[in-house]
Amino acid sequence: MIEPRAPAPPGSPPPWDGPRGPDPAPAPARLPVRPGTGRFLVLAGVFVCAACGLVYELELVALASYLMGDSVTQASVVLSVMVFAMGIGSLAAKRLRRLGAAGFGAIETALALVGGCSAMVLYAVFAWTGDWGGLWVQGPRFLLVAFSLAIGLLIGAEVPLLMELIQRIRRQDAGGAVADLFAADYTGSLVGGLAFPFLLLPFFGQLEGALLTGTVNAVVGAALVLGLFRRDLSRRARWLLLVANVVVVGLLASAAVLVDDFERAARHAVYGPDVRVAEQTAVQEVVLVGGTGGRPLDLYLDGRLRVAGSDERRYHETLVHPAMAGTHARVLILGGGDGLAAREVLRHPGVRRVDLVELDPRLVTLGRRDPGLSALNEHAYADPRLRVRTDDAFGRLRLAPVAEYDVVISDLPDPRLTASTKLYSQEFYGLARRVLAPGGRLVVHAGPTSARPSRFWTVESTLRAAGLRTAAYRVRGPGTAPGTHADTGTGTGTDAGTAAGHAPADWGFVLAARTPPVPRLDPAGPRPGTLTPDTLDRAVRDAAATRVRDLPPSTLVHPRY
Repeated sequence: MIEPRAPAPPGSPPPWDGPRGPDPAPAPARLPVRPGTGRFLVLAGVFVCAACGLVYELELVALASYLMGDSVTQASVVLSVMVFAMGIGSLAAKRLRRLGAAGFGAIETALALVGGCSAMVLYAVFAWTGDWGGLWVQGPRFLLVAFSLAIGLLIGAEVPLLMELIQRIRRQDAGGAVADLFAADYTGSLVGGLAFPFLLLPFFGQLEGALLTGTVNAVVGAALVLGLFRRDLSRRARWLLLVANVVVVGLLASAAVLVDDFERAARHAVYGPDVRVAEQTAVQEVVLVGGTGGRPLDLYLDGRLRVAGSDERRYHETLVHPAMAGTHARVLILGGGDGLAAREVLRHPGVRRVDLVELDPRLVTLGRRDPGLSALNEHAYADPRLRVRTDDAFGRLRLAPVAEYDVVISDLPDPRLTASTKLYSQEFYGLARRVLAPGGRLVVHAGPTSARPSRFWTVESTLRAAGLRTAAYRVRGPGTAPGTHADTGTGTGTDAGTAAGHAPADWGFVLAARTPPVPRLDPAGPRPGTLTPDTLDRAVRDAAATRVRDLPPSTLVHPRY
């Protein structure tokens, strides 16, 4: 006989009655197709949504790098915030699993709207406020983090809901379902990652590419839910989801239609009304402003002021002429596709050959053919002594013969821009030293000494680490240049990516050679209009007053800018 069990004391756990079975399986979905077909369609939707999610991620990194520079920092911020948010979103979506189909549809609609519009909103704030400096809570920097957080939350919320939908079609072990889901997800990420640089960016641009991605995201998400799981939704839920997707697709399509007008208006807000040329080349965005009707020509590369026609002569004369005091029959110019450094070099009658290495062939074409830019460089490209090589400066130095040049002029973008950091490394200067003839000289624009003294003197320290002796000098900048969004790329702007609206306080240069160089002017050379022996002597003293000692050199594997 089985004796009755005594009642448990209050607050004690219930008695154990043996092992429990698994949690109740979700109710099977009522599909309009066979389960195998339905499963395939869900995984196809995972594939597309994953591709769209990675495009949003890359779009934020690319736009932030373009507008703020320093792609390593921007990528680190976007990716770390987004991955963190994905974890939070995945946890939060556990509460929506009972509403798997409706929840997934709502998330995809929101993701399409947020991701599709993110690039346009960020660029609009940059264009009309110009506030990319200061604290992280200011302007577009806050928006960058906010968009990364929102997109990451929505992407992370997809995973538990998709797992729920897959299990409702056909119940299987969790490991197998996760493997199928992640295989589709990672394959879609691969396609999205390749489509962004090779398809979306070159053919549609950053703004239209993001809008197109959002439209695809919305259409596929709505088709999956309303087509495959419509029987699991109430009539009200179906209509709400349909209306929401129609509105989102309508907004994205309208923005795509107006994107050209928007870009023109934003470009005028950034550069002023006199934009003559605005092109996205294979390397960078090139914008020419003015240059006709008496207005000085300004050249912007990737949104940063590289040439200000009102004061570029002071910069280029100071860069070139001290290096030309000595033998200068063979000259190598690294960068300088605008032809302005070449103009100053070709003024010296002793020059027999000038090799100009420029990565962007379109910039060279503009320097040769654009009426404003070619007039500014005094038609330097028509001089038979000038030869152009479209190549990476690092690669060109590796292939150049030993002792090939008497003078090497480095007219390159700011070292703080990640793509240019290798061109300010000890290895790069070691290659430059190798191609210098005995008695040859290398001159480098190293940025402003007053605003960024540590960066400037790191360049000087790196040159010394490459076996060169150095002499630094600086000249004061022209003062204020209202309405510019500037960079230190050629010495005509402020810190990378800031919209300060001011020209630099000074331009810093480093002259280097195997023996201690002395910055001076060639007595037999042309007379610069803005530089005299007295101002050059003062420039040496001014630079020495800003010296920062004992800075380690920058290398390829340990950049220090």
